[in-house]
Amino acid sequence: MIRPGATLGLVGGGQLGRMFTVAARTLGYRVTVLDPDPLSPAAEFATGHLNTAYTHPVSLDELAQKCAAITTEFENAPAEALLTLAKRTVVRPSGNAVSIAQDREREKTFIASQGLPVGPFAVVANESDIEPALANVRLPAILKTARFGYDGKGQAAIASKADLERVFADWKRVPCVLEERLALEREISVILARAADGEVAVFPVAENRHVHGILDITIAPARIPEALAAEATALATRLANALDYVGVLAVEMFVVGGRLLVNEIAPRPHNSGHYTIDACRTSQFEQQVRVLCGLPLGDPSLHTPAVMVNLLGDIWAGGEPRWEAVLQHAGAHLHLYGKREARPGRKMGHVTVCEPTLERALEVAMAIRRDLGIAESG
Repeated sequence: MIRPGATLGLVGGGQLGRMFTVAARTLGYRVTVLDPDPLSPAAEFATGHLNTAYTHPVSLDELAQKCAAITTEFENAPAEALLTLAKRTVVRPSGNAVSIAQDREREKTFIASQGLPVGPFAVVANESDIEPALANVRLPAILKTARFGYDGKGQAAIASKADLERVFADWKRVPCVLEERLALEREISVILARAADGEVAVFPVAENRHVHGILDITIAPARIPEALAAEATALATRLANALDYVGVLAVEMFVVGGRLLVNEIAPRPHNSGHYTIDACRTSQFEQQVRVLCGLPLGDPSLHTPAVMVNLLGDIWAGGEPRWEAVLQHAGAHLHLYGKREARPGRKMGHVTVCEPTLERALEVAMAIRRDLGIAESG
């Protein structure tokens, strides 16, 4: 057990790292952030900031010497750096688990290899893969880069073979995965914490709505049958066990034709789990600290129904948003990430609405969206 007062390391310094750092500092830990951004949101709350590239050998050496344990806040953290650090200190999650999650080809193949349900997909690594891919995946489909895609980036709609050939060529023939476009009834996510001894604590299943590939709102608990929620929890737990995962893991799933399909995983806290800060007995970020330090897992249960609304840079177009429109609601909790520049599509913060009923939480959340000028998605 790593006790409060120790220094924890964090590879990555974005908003997820910021919320981890707040949780760690609240529990009495010091935090050193490794991030090349001099205005890192996490570094504002940390006790140390190594302002270099993630692979900088001097910074990695200092991190290994100074930190009792190290974690990460984004899946594109160099897995090699995590594996190097693990030779000298505790690293959770492992570089091996992160390397699977940051490569869509490896991720999809691993999920399928465990006998977990996935939608039709095919790997497109070169032009000779196009014909076989189209034989296995019905059009329309979505082509996704195998690496460095998030929030709708690195994705393109494919309606014909010509589309696939053109996009693949435009993307300089980087490895891709072709996925069938499915008729989704719901998008859900399961966030869990798995300790080093295999103990698992699972947060309530959340329901998600995306706009242009970016999370718009999260509804917790998800409006799905209890049996389906239990199945989703079981699938996520199976996946975490198969990965021998230690840390906080998010598993995104689709509900299609009344059945579940696993879409992708994130080896870290997740945007759809932000509601846990205000609506659960233990937040996903405190849980990340607990797992990292070998502390007992916290209670993940929901004490209040909640709806989380993402705040993107678009609403800053006319100046600073009217935060009184949020704060006038007693059940609304505003979280801003401290980013200096607001850009369209950039995640700048979120609002979580906690109310006695889910219906009331949704009503207030929709009113806040309108008051802040967030466009209706239909």
